[in-house]
Amino acid sequence: MAGYVNKVILIGRLGRDPEARTTQAGMKTVSFSIATSETWNDKASGERKEKTQWHRIVIFNDRVADVAERYLKKGSMVYIEGQIESRKFTDKDGQEREITEIVIGRFKGEMTLLDSRGSSESGGEVGGGGYAPRERTAAPAKAPARTGGAPSWDSPKGGDLDDDIPF
Repeated sequence: MAGYVNKVILIGRLGRDPEARTTQAGMKTVSFSIATSETWNDKASGERKEKTQWHRIVIFNDRVADVAERYLKKGSMVYIEGQIESRKFTDKDGQEREITEIVIGRFKGEMTLLDSRGSSESGGEVGGGGYAPRERTAAPAKAPARTGGAPSWDSPKGGDLDDDIPF
């Protein structure tokens, strides 16, 4: 049935290093938990309050899983876009359990690393089956200060552009 949406967007920090596993079919999966927080001022006491929620993330996309395993660690900040899924399982004590997870599937979902991996590199964006790193380039040369606050619309050096327009 069309028209229903199952999309979750979270930004949080990892509570521990990711765990990588391989399924019986040979597919790599990576799982970890991230914490999100909400803060507010209590009206009665004026005290600052905070509520932290933990979300279990499971990645079924091989490329995204490789990046998560390689670059994420406890404390890393990450943007996750996936689907919420619940499943039942039997634990080691024979008890029936239900768990809710945010899933990055083989063809749906996204993960973006939000904090740096050292002093000179920034995170990368991963999703839709690929890894597109956003590497920090050298700082651009500082533009000369302009007066008046308006952008300069001067034509580029090299002459008039009217001759190059094909219509």
